[in-house]
Amino acid sequence: SAGRPKALRRAVDLLWAAKDLAESGANSKQYEAAALTLCEAARAARDARVEGRARTTLTMVHLFAGRFAEADEQARQAMELARGAGDPLPSCWAPNDRGIIALYEKRYEDGERYLLEAIESFRADDNHIGEASALCNLSRIHVGLGRLDSAIDLARQGIAVYDRMGLTLRLANGRYALGIALTQAGRLPEALDQLGEALSLFHDNRQPLWEGVTHFRLAEAHLAAERPTLAAKHAEQAIALRGIGGEWRRATVLTVLGKALRRLGQPDRARACWRDAETVFAQLGSAELSEVRALLASELAA
Repeated sequence: SAGRPKALRRAVDLLWAAKDLAESGANSKQYEAAALTLCEAARAARDARVEGRARTTLTMVHLFAGRFAEADEQARQAMELARGAGDPLPSCWAPNDRGIIALYEKRYEDGERYLLEAIESFRADDNHIGEASALCNLSRIHVGLGRLDSAIDLARQGIAVYDRMGLTLRLANGRYALGIALTQAGRLPEALDQLGEALSLFHDNRQPLWEGVTHFRLAEAHLAAERPTLAAKHAEQAIALRGIGGEWRRATVLTVLGKALRRLGQPDRARACWRDAETVFAQLGSAELSEVRALLASELAA
């Protein structure tokens, strides 16, 4: 029955509505299989609208698994299909996703370009939730670019939208972005406050993946505040909860855990963490490889 255009459109919209399943990590394998099947069916039916939406859901699956090149390719195709089909959904979300991918790959100028396009598209479509999401992502890009005042401001703008709409779970994402910006700005008590709020919201909304990522950010903030014991504790919780980004994210957490362990006078455990992270980053060709190699070299020189 998936061959019928109406059924296809209903199926892809259900898949889109259920995207939190992929995000919660509960059924991501089944979700990915469904997205692939729909992609092929849409292509066979020459339905650009369904294919564009299906590729947008596939982008997300790859993104959560840390497969950034695959995610970017799906998003690029989704953008092209959306232009042809005049479909606002992928026209907005695909550049937003490409902005997130660029952020993770430390291509900040590209990320800024994509996210400004996303914000414009969301505003044109009157999609306030999407706009707030893109503002929070742009905040993260500005952190990468060292523009910390505007990073804090953008996250606060996103939070204001979520607040106005009464969206608790999304509010957690906003506080998460603000916490990262405040950490980088050295405003650590405020950062820990925002991240603590985000953590309990994610926990209450049963979002273990986001909980894991927030523990990682709390580890970073505690490390910056010279509290290595708490940093190590949060990093270990992040690893236990398996954050978004699969092996890539696990390796970024191990990098921070190693830094905390070194400060706690446990250089052997620190080195073990960094060697594990080095293997992952080398396999993925990640931008983080040079940092972890520098940490290993500094430890050898010590």
